[in-house]
Amino acid sequence: MSGSAMSERRLGLVGAIMVALGPLSVAIYTPALPTIVGGFRTSEAAGNLTISVFYIGLALGQLLCGLLSDGLGRRNVALGFFSLYLVAAIACLVAPTIETLIVARAFQGVGASAGLVISRALVRDLFTGQASSRILNMMAIIIAAGPAIAPAIGSLMLAFGDYHWIFVAMVVHGMVALLLAGIFIVETVPVDLARLRPLGMLRSMGMLLTSRAFLLPALCTAGCAGAIYGQASILPFLLISRVGISPQEFGLGMFLQSGVYMLASLWTRFLLRRFAAAQLVPWGAGIALIGALALMVGTMAMEPTFWSVMLPVALYAFGYAHAAPAVMTAAFSTHKERAGAASALHGFMQIATGFIIGLLATLFVEPAHAMGLLVGSSIIFGALTGLAWHHLDRDSSA
Repeated sequence: MSGSAMSERRLGLVGAIMVALGPLSVAIYTPALPTIVGGFRTSEAAGNLTISVFYIGLALGQLLCGLLSDGLGRRNVALGFFSLYLVAAIACLVAPTIETLIVARAFQGVGASAGLVISRALVRDLFTGQASSRILNMMAIIIAAGPAIAPAIGSLMLAFGDYHWIFVAMVVHGMVALLLAGIFIVETVPVDLARLRPLGMLRSMGMLLTSRAFLLPALCTAGCAGAIYGQASILPFLLISRVGISPQEFGLGMFLQSGVYMLASLWTRFLLRRFAAAQLVPWGAGIALIGALALMVGTMAMEPTFWSVMLPVALYAFGYAHAAPAVMTAAFSTHKERAGAASALHGFMQIATGFIIGLLATLFVEPAHAMGLLVGSSIIFGALTGLAWHHLDRDSSA
């Protein structure tokens, strides 16, 4: 299948809407988390669990989705997983108990995983090099626009109604993703059931995990993007419960984070016309490191405030946006015959990092310390591995 079958612009737009299922299912949800906890008369731990199980489903679902898509085809698997997401979103909407909501959120995460895996596998199937970086950057712009607006929308819904409207929005998004997958996704790999054999799957994963060309850029995105995922389960309690801002102000804070990422991605798109994507990695990683260190100071060495938390968050989001196109392209540039597995493992590492951060955060009495130590350390790790890839492997991955 040639790249002409699906243009850069179309794949970027459609892929972004599909990828956004996962991030938006958290971004629009987090402002309502304290309200949901109160509505179900449950604990903060149970409320956090509705995010944690979503991430577990998202992480494990990516492994399953990627391996299945290599054997059953991208389009077939996308339709099945998006259908699961839609059913689970409806179950969330009508959930009578917190236990039902937790189970539905887990399945919702599994369904959303197809957006992350299939869109990026299609990019690898159809495009390479600078074109691949441009598409991933376009996806990043659109993906950032959603989470930038979604918390504000979620907060407004809470101002005029209850949290059920947030699940209505997820149902609508699921329907749109399913429709777009049915209309626009082109099949880029033949059905080959031999690829579904357990030993073949394990061999694919083993080859990726022992490939430095895959592992270094994948660890960069795991550290940086995983931290951004993981902070979603800390920030509501840090900013709303600890600092004392309103859910509406929290929504504006999330707009600051995602808005900066979107603007940085737009700026990166301009830079990609003049520079190779790999040249932007040291710049982006350096800014991310500064943001991570500022976060540690603002949350652990002083009394946390809205600005001492959110300005560093915006700074490392700005930095990562510059490095992301190159390191994501590099992670997919080798092992073309295992594009689905590479996309799956790449995404799994990000979500697993976010889940581990959220899980470890429950061990902290003070959410500010969890934010500074866990999220800050993850950003530093991701930035350093990005710099290591740039130094060691950038020429072979270009």
